[in-house]
Amino acid sequence: MTSRATQSRFLQSVLQNGVGRYVCQLKRISIIFSKKAQSSLGIRDFIEEGVVDYAKKNPATVVYVSPKSCRIPKIVAEYLNGNVREEIVTSKTSQQVSELLTKLTNQSGLDVIRIRKPFHTDSPSIQGQWHPFTNRPPSIGPIRPQSADI
Repeated sequence: MTSRATQSRFLQSVLQNGVGRYVCQLKRISIIFSKKAQSSLGIRDFIEEGVVDYAKKNPATVVYVSPKSCRIPKIVAEYLNGNVREEIVTSKTSQQVSELLTKLTNQSGLDVIRIRKPFHTDSPSIQGQWHPFTNRPPSIGPIRPQSADI
């Protein structure tokens, strides 16, 4: 797939997050698993060992643990902007589940897309970008390397 076919946007912060204080964008985590299925073994180990530690590290995120009779265990992440992401954790280890939860916690809930430029402003300058030679008088002439016959 070419870069023209993928979506793109300008770089922006979610609600100016981090300007005053950082607000974690992850609102709720639901862990859905089976009590008996072999595919839920890693998620059950994570619930026994690490879910309390995760909840203590992320007090702004609500963690729901739902044992249901399902074949496919999954993690459902809900973000402040209303987006919902489902991640299937079939046959993953406790460590892999922990890494996945950390990844979901650090995301903003927006889709991962190509960024057009590394900078963006809502009120662009009509003069263009500043550089060290912006206000240099043209009477000085172009900059040349120093000659070796000093």
